[in-house]
Amino acid sequence: MIEDIKKDAAQRMSKAIDVLNAEFAKVRTGRASSALLDHVRVDYYGAEMPVSQAATVVVEDSRTISITPWEKNMVGAIEKAIMKSDLGLTPNTAGTVIRIVMPPLTEERRRDLVKVIKTEAEQAKVAVRNVRRDANQSIKDLVKEKMIGTDEEKRGEVEIQKITDQWVAKIDELVVAKEKEMLSL
Repeated sequence: MIEDIKKDAAQRMSKAIDVLNAEFAKVRTGRASSALLDHVRVDYYGAEMPVSQAATVVVEDSRTISITPWEKNMVGAIEKAIMKSDLGLTPNTAGTVIRIVMPPLTEERRRDLVKVIKTEAEQAKVAVRNVRRDANQSIKDLVKEKMIGTDEEKRGEVEIQKITDQWVAKIDELVVAKEKEMLSL
């Protein structure tokens, strides 16, 4: 029973790390990445969908993203969606190909992005701690139902805390790596 609770907690904490990695991918590092456009949605015949489902998105070089819409009439809609997004990027159109050139980051902007990274990491830590709380509550419920004793309860809580500490340390490692990447570009 406690093993099941531990496995569930570890899986849920792992998902918090996955979400954190997805958020880190959205933080602009000055390098071109197709992941930057994942949350940009374009109106495609009345349906909102990601740009990647209406066009081919390719990273040409370290600073350029190339977008080739599958239909010529989508060029304007994709341009408009990129302009309206919170990315602060300006698309350049040449015929049916849209290119986005990543501007170099200033030192001040890098520091701001590091703050964003730390905020995202703190949210991931909160998610991990919430999983710990839920797991500990499940253990307490087992004690109330007299399915386990208090010794097993304490041992289970200690094991859940060890798992939590491992995931929090993993988050810290990710933050240090992303911060180093941001400041060294």
